[in-house]
Amino acid sequence: MAKKRVAVLISGRGSNMAALIEAAKAPSYPAEIALVLSNRPEAAGLAHAEAMGIPTAVVDHRPHGKDRAAFECALQRVLDEHRVEFVCLGGFMRLFTPEFVLHWQGRMLNIHPSLLPSFPGLDPHGQALRAGVKISGATVHFVIPETDAGPIIAQAAVAVRDDDNVDTLAARVLAVEHRLYPLALALLAAGRVKIVGARCLIEGIDLTPSAALIVPWR
Repeated sequence: MAKKRVAVLISGRGSNMAALIEAAKAPSYPAEIALVLSNRPEAAGLAHAEAMGIPTAVVDHRPHGKDRAAFECALQRVLDEHRVEFVCLGGFMRLFTPEFVLHWQGRMLNIHPSLLPSFPGLDPHGQALRAGVKISGATVHFVIPETDAGPIIAQAAVAVRDDDNVDTLAARVLAVEHRLYPLALALLAAGRVKIVGARCLIEGIDLTPSAALIVPWR
């Protein structure tokens, strides 16, 4: 089976992009990173992608002002040129119109640093700390017009420590994001994800109970 062609959209350093590129090196991985695209020419992740031999492109949003549709048309042209089949958002700091999202329905993924539906939107780590939760984590989901609300493909959890601040919690969550995003993309590219209503069903997944994350422990 031919590998699915994936574009990773970034606005900054692209640490999740780097994790996806690294995972896609494996011969058995069902997707290839065919393009890294940024809305910012100065995005640090572009240089990293180029060093890894990945094609890059820039579609600067600033010349389009507040005309999001015009920006998305330019974006779509580049995606079409590279024959992109799936899109992964990796810290892409632009909101899309519903029309663009629906065009990519079932083919665009995002990763969010909380256990959705808890703590969507901005400052998820601050939200988690203020709420006093004992477990937080990350979620990979399909993108829909509503923010951080699409069907969930995969999640990973980490303990929240009593001495955590936003930075320490963010660093621990980011470490599991780098494992979670390649897993979720592999499931999608291999055709193992089926959307039923608002849920994702994963074909052939091993649901044998593993060690539970219980916080506090004893």
